[in-house]
Amino acid sequence: MSEDVDWLSRFLAVVSVSGRLEIRCAYRAPWIVNAEISLPGEVPYHLLLRGTARVEGPQGEVVELHAGDAVLFPHGSAHVLRDGSGLPPARTHERQTPNVVLSENEGTGEPLDMLCGRFAIAAPHDRWLRSYLPSTLVVRTGGATGGDEADSAARHLASLVELMRAESTDGRPGGYAILNALSAALFALVLRVASQSDAPPPGLLALAAHPRLAPAISAMLAEPARAWTLPELAALCNMSRATFMRRFQEGLGKSASELLQDIRMSLAANELKNSVRSTEAVAEAVGYQSVAAFRRVFTQSIGMAPGAWRRQFRIGSETQAAHV
Repeated sequence: MSEDVDWLSRFLAVVSVSGRLEIRCAYRAPWIVNAEISLPGEVPYHLLLRGTARVEGPQGEVVELHAGDAVLFPHGSAHVLRDGSGLPPARTHERQTPNVVLSENEGTGEPLDMLCGRFAIAAPHDRWLRSYLPSTLVVRTGGATGGDEADSAARHLASLVELMRAESTDGRPGGYAILNALSAALFALVLRVASQSDAPPPGLLALAAHPRLAPAISAMLAEPARAWTLPELAALCNMSRATFMRRFQEGLGKSASELLQDIRMSLAANELKNSVRSTEAVAEAVGYQSVAAFRRVFTQSIGMAPGAWRRQFRIGSETQAAHV
């Protein structure tokens, strides 16, 4: 990977993300969408194409959505979306269209058009996201004009959502595959828009958007095997060691050392799952000269020893091959 690759691209190269669009809601008020807790590794999303919606999040927060807005639930939390009338919801009907399930209702009020789907985050990266992203992530594209980086990113996201809308309605060949591919791209664009907004959400996105702290994140993602020291990382950010440590902890809720360890363990998990390299070679590739130390940290982070982690995917691949 080129040295000039940005932090978000490197982050997404570590985290395995796929997506799928599941349902299109074409409602008129009154309406309600009740979403239960998702399975581990699943991140529900909703894209508002037309109308308004009231989101009731897992922490009791209430957010108003307008056309062009997107909301994700990185922790897979239960949530509710509804119109603002306060009336009992009208009865709904679902039918299968070529590329997506269409849900309609018998309401007569304000119209709503919304796409709903979910991202699938492979283990152990799903736990990463729960640590570094908020439980509710809202991005807005309605006011984007393309005048600066943030508006340009929002405009690109709006264009992607419009393409998803078109593919969900016209039934042309390849539409289902295209929608799933666009869903994966949607995840990257949402993170880009959120990190470039005026008030990035707490955690990794806010930290990466900090002009003085971003170099440290980029450096750790670019060279995770390097034996980074706090003075080196602080120097990249033109800060004293004490100031760097304080601001990093305040922004992320974790230390730079903890972030580096998470990056290394995620890369190691990918290598053990997808290659035949020995545990010793994987340990060295992610910056550990001591295999014993690597095994100890990996077990603490992932919940099982490297060998057990590797075997479960090898057994899964052999089982899948036997049924082909």
